[in-house]
Amino acid sequence: MTTRVLVAGIGNIFLGDDGFGPEVVRRIPAGPGASARIVDYGIRGMHLAYDLLEDWDALVLVDAVPNRGEPGRLEVIRAEPDRDQPTDLDAHGMDPAAVFAGVRALGGAVPPTVVVGCQVHSTEEGIGLSDPVAAAVDPAVDTVRRVVTQLCDQRAEV
Repeated sequence: MTTRVLVAGIGNIFLGDDGFGPEVVRRIPAGPGASARIVDYGIRGMHLAYDLLEDWDALVLVDAVPNRGEPGRLEVIRAEPDRDQPTDLDAHGMDPAAVFAGVRALGGAVPPTVVVGCQVHSTEEGIGLSDPVAAAVDPAVDTVRRVVTQLCDQRAEV
C-alpha cells in the first residue's frame, strides 16, 4: 500500500521571509516512485482546501513561523487542527486554521499534519529571503524529505 503525503509550500513571496515555504518546495526534487505530491500553494488557501478533499494519509505544511528570537531556526511541529475554528472561507487567504476549517466545511477531513517551519527575520514587503532564512532552505529540504519518509514508514507499520 502506498502512503499518500501532500507537501504544501505556503506563503507570500512578496513579503520577504514569508516566501520560505514556496522556496523550499521549489527545491525539492521529484523522484521516481515518490509517495509525496509537492505543491507550491503560495497564498491559494482555497486551492489547498479543495486538494485536501482527496484521500491523503498525511499533510506536510512548509511555512514561515513567527520569530521567537532565532531567525532561520527550523521547527518541526505536529499540528492539531482546531475543530472549532470558524468556517469563514477566504479564497485568497492562507491561514492554515482557516484552510482546515474550509476542508471540514466542504465535507472533508484534515489528515495528520506536520509543519516544517522556519523562524522569520522580516515579513516586510519585498521579494527575497533574509540571509538567515535563505540559509535554512537547503536544510529544510532535507527535513521535509526526512519527515515524509518517517510518515511513510509509520503508515507502513500500521
